[in-house]
Amino acid sequence: MSVPPLHAGNIWHDRGWRPASQAPGIVDGRFARSTAADTPGRFIVPGMPNLHSHAFQRAMAGLAEQRGPGDDSFWTWRETMYAFAAALEPDDVRVIATQLYIEMLKAGYTHVCEFHYLHHAPNGARYANPAAMSLALIEAAKDAGIGLTLLPVLYMTGGFDGRPLGERQRRFHHDVGQYVALLEQLKPLENPMLNIGIALHSLRAVPPEAMRAVLATSVARDMPVHIHIAEQIGEVQDCLAIRGTTPVAWLLDNAQVDERWTLVHATHLTGHETQRLAKSGAVAGLCPTTEANLGDGLFPLADYLDAGGCLGIGSDSHISVSPVEELRWLEYGQRLATRHRNISARKAGDSVGATLWQASLAGGARASGLALGAITDGARADLLVLDDASPLLVAREGTDVMDSFLFAGNTPLVRDVMVAGQWRVRDFSHPREAESAADYRRVVERLASL
Repeated sequence: MSVPPLHAGNIWHDRGWRPASQAPGIVDGRFARSTAADTPGRFIVPGMPNLHSHAFQRAMAGLAEQRGPGDDSFWTWRETMYAFAAALEPDDVRVIATQLYIEMLKAGYTHVCEFHYLHHAPNGARYANPAAMSLALIEAAKDAGIGLTLLPVLYMTGGFDGRPLGERQRRFHHDVGQYVALLEQLKPLENPMLNIGIALHSLRAVPPEAMRAVLATSVARDMPVHIHIAEQIGEVQDCLAIRGTTPVAWLLDNAQVDERWTLVHATHLTGHETQRLAKSGAVAGLCPTTEANLGDGLFPLADYLDAGGCLGIGSDSHISVSPVEELRWLEYGQRLATRHRNISARKAGDSVGATLWQASLAGGARASGLALGAITDGARADLLVLDDASPLLVAREGTDVMDSFLFAGNTPLVRDVMVAGQWRVRDFSHPREAESAADYRRVVERLASL
């Protein structure tokens, strides 16, 4: 099925605008060269892939902001998260994820990489269908109309010393054979809107022999691979104490880290690790609002960009669901740390907004394992139409449009959203948002009463 080709004043391509005469058409949900037609808007940009999501955590956003008896950190937040997750069933996850994915679409995300680790029932027993939780997320993405890279998580141990999982971690996949069987069950479901990948929770949660066993299986051969790494100083210190090296150095020395890999957070890097990670081709998966919320620290952005590193953004715990806010705080964190401005723009005259948006499109596409993030022949037809009637975009041309999109305020500027050639958001509205919000309210009120 073909859709009339796009015709707009400006089509975003590789850090710049192309004229309407170079706009592509759409055939079977992908961009294809064609003749220009009617204009849907003045500024059209590729939809943003969200490379890191824990969907269920959207329902607990704001519930971990009360100070505990001591200094709060990621580790105290994690206990709150585990307590919230304990009661969730597949239908709860479906409802929460549907609401989240609609919010993502309205914000400008057109694809999400779901780092999914709640697999078993609350008591730790396997569901009759071991893929029940995974299928709930697939259904949610389909209902919302967002693309999905589903990343089932392997989580086997509670630390680098191999200690067993705790009571609140019994819902995780902790058996390599069962985990690979889940991947094999899900793999045949792949389609242009769904990709299946691997998530190794972290080096402290997946022993070396288990990591090697999973990566050696035939089903894993071409899958994207995601892993949390070097998010917390405590994790780095534990790895040094037990393995004699840091997490990122150990991974680069012991796995074939390349373009298939996404290293989520990678916050605490040495200068040498920053260079090695950049040269590997792997994606640094940055989640600035969650990293700030948890007090993680700041990624060495300038050095990484100077080394040619690939990066993307994710909303992680969903205390914010906005690519604009992620990129804004990625830049602002660096400004606060260095007391300088325009850190992401590494050459004179470069635009911060254009640099960050383009880099995150490329990294998000690589992390998803699909042809996304560009308005070019063969890519999935995901795009955003910005609100050219907004006062925030008055008298803006060239890269000033992208800088104003990211830095001119908090008024939503994503007017329309297309995914795979289908309009999912028109005039700031998703057709299922009222129904989804009512379902979400019902589920969250029930969870709050437990």
